[in-house]
Amino acid sequence: MNEKNFEQIYEEYKQQGKVQAKLEMAEELTAGAEHIIAVRRNSDDDLIAFKTESGRELDYVTALEEAKAGKIAHVDVIHRYGRDVLRSEPDGVKENNLGELPSF
Repeated sequence: MNEKNFEQIYEEYKQQGKVQAKLEMAEELTAGAEHIIAVRRNSDDDLIAFKTESGRELDYVTALEEAKAGKIAHVDVIHRYGRDVLRSEPDGVKENNLGELPSF
C-alpha cells in the first residue's frame, strides 16, 4: 500500500487556495467592489463601523446591506446568533481580516 504524505497534500491544497483567492480578489476589483480599510469598535470591542478605501464611513447595518449586494470586497454575511453578521472572508489573507485592520 502506498503511504500518503498528508502534510504535502494539505500544503498543496493551501497553495491552490491562495492562488484562487488572488483570482477572486482581482475579479472583485474589476467588479467595482470597495475594500474596507479601517474599522471602529465600541467599548466591548465589537465592530460598529467601517471605512472604505474611498473614504466612506459605514455604520454596521449599511455595511451589511452593501456586503449582501456585493459592493464590499473580502467580507461575507453569515446568519448567526439569530441575525446577520459581517465577517472577514476566509481567503487565507490575514492582512485583510477585519480584526487586523486599523481603527479610524
